[in-house]
This record gives sequence, C-alpha cells and structure tokens, in this order.
Amino acid sequence: MSDPNMIAAAEVPARTRSLAGDAWADLRTNKIFWVSGVLVVLILLMAAVPSLFTSADPASCALSNQHKGPGGGAWFGYDFQGCDVFARTVYGTRNSIEVGLLATLLAGVIGMFFGLTAGYFGGVVDAVLSRLTDVMLGVPLLLAAVVLSGRLTGPADDGVSAVTLTLGVLTWTASARVMRSAVIAAKNQDYVAAARMLGAGPARLMFRHILPNSIASFIVVLTILLGTNIAAEATLSYLGVGLKGQAISWGLQIAEAQDYARIAAHPLVWPSVFLAATVLAFIMLGDAIRDAFDPKLR
Repeated sequence: MSDPNMIAAAEVPARTRSLAGDAWADLRTNKIFWVSGVLVVLILLMAAVPSLFTSADPASCALSNQHKGPGGGAWFGYDFQGCDVFARTVYGTRNSIEVGLLATLLAGVIGMFFGLTAGYFGGVVDAVLSRLTDVMLGVPLLLAAVVLSGRLTGPADDGVSAVTLTLGVLTWTASARVMRSAVIAAKNQDYVAAARMLGAGPARLMFRHILPNSIASFIVVLTILLGTNIAAEATLSYLGVGLKGQAISWGLQIAEAQDYARIAAHPLVWPSVFLAATVLAFIMLGDAIRDAFDPKLR
C-alpha cells in the first residue's frame, strides 16, 4: 500500500529557480568571482574612506625624504618630491574610482537610451540609431579622448569633470549594442504580447516589462567598462590631458615617476600595481557575472 505522505510529496511540483537564482548558484562556487569581489570591495572602501588605510597626509612632502625607500611608516617609500608614495597611492584611488564610476554611469544612460529605443521600435529608428552607434565605434577612442578632454579642461580646472564627460560620451557604444540585442529578444516574448493586448503603452512595455528582463547582460558590460574607464583616466592623466593641478591620480603618479625610474623604481611600481589590480578586478568580476548569466556557458 502506498504511503500517503509520499504521494502528497510527489504531487508537489519542484520549485524552479529564476535566471538570477541559477546565476547566484554558479557564482557561489566561482573562485574568480570571490577573489575579484573581495578586491573590488577593498578598492571601493579605500576610495570612500582612505584614512582607514593610512594616517599620512598625501600633500605633506619634504625634499629631505626624496626617493627614500620603505621605512619610518612609509610602506612604499617616498617619491622625488619627498611625498609618501603609499599615502598618495591610497588617496589616488578616490579620483580614479570617481571618474570611472561617473563616466560608466553616463555611458550606461546613453547606451540604455540608444539600445532600448532602437531595439523596441525597430525599422527606421533602429537603422538610424544603429548607424550612429557604428559611427561612434569608428572613432579612435584614445585620439578622440585626448582632443575632447583637452578642449573641455579649463586653465584652473582639475580635469575631473572634463575626463568624466569625455569618457562617458565616447564609451557607450558597447552597452548600447548589448541592450539593443537583449531588447529585441525580450520584446518577442509572450509576456510582452500579453501586456500589449491588455492595453499597455510603449513606455510601460519598455520600462516595466522589457527593461527588467534585459538588464542583466547590460550590467555585466558596464562592470567591464568600469575597469576600462579607470584605465582610460590613468592614460589621459599620464598624457597630460586628464587630471591636473593638485589632483591625485595613479596616472599622474606614473607620469611624474617615470623620469626617475632608474634612480628609484618604487614611486613608479606601486601606482602601476594598484592600477593594474583594480582594472583586472573589475574585468574579472564582469567576466564571472557574464558567465553565470549566460545559459550557453553553463
């Protein structure tokens, strides 16, 4: 005779996990996700509260300490102006992360507008916006950033706003193409057709039904783009068209230290290590999230 409890248990349908649930299950066992995630948290904490990592003043410099090695509380030694390399590296995190985050948010807003509009309306609208995206893809990023950032930076400006605007305007194309593809796939789903039959207008369909189901891959692209923008800011600062004046940046530190690399390498090495680790952490995090959200890779 069959057990009633077993029959009842068999009749209960198994709970199905959502795409986000499946992705989180994969991420929990992904070592790359945890390593990059811990690095990103430390970097963000360093940018938000640098005093937790060093009590030294990055603006306090003494020529008597010029090019001294590690010691006396200066973990990374001193640069050619006698400034604490560790303190300046820690405080340089804030400007690099700030520019990277704001530029990525701006690029995300532009990319979302282009991708969502082109993917939903299709036809002539899609053709025009796609061609504009292709034109932007054909513009050399570094050359355009050097020209645009140089024009936007004023004589007394620290360059933060100019670099942020420059990178945001020039780096939205990848996110727009990913959003367009996701929207085209989502708008043909049954739930969108049902909402349309119930009288939902274009705005409600786009922002209430299509966008939430297209956002995962878009966020992944922005995570990777954040690392790219941080590297781009450092490059522009190194070339002299990025952050200026009293601003502290890894790119500026590298540019200032390169002429003295044979005398003392530590002022050049440590900002480079922090920059490389930060960019790598965000790219690795984005790759791990992309792999988790892409069913074809599971």
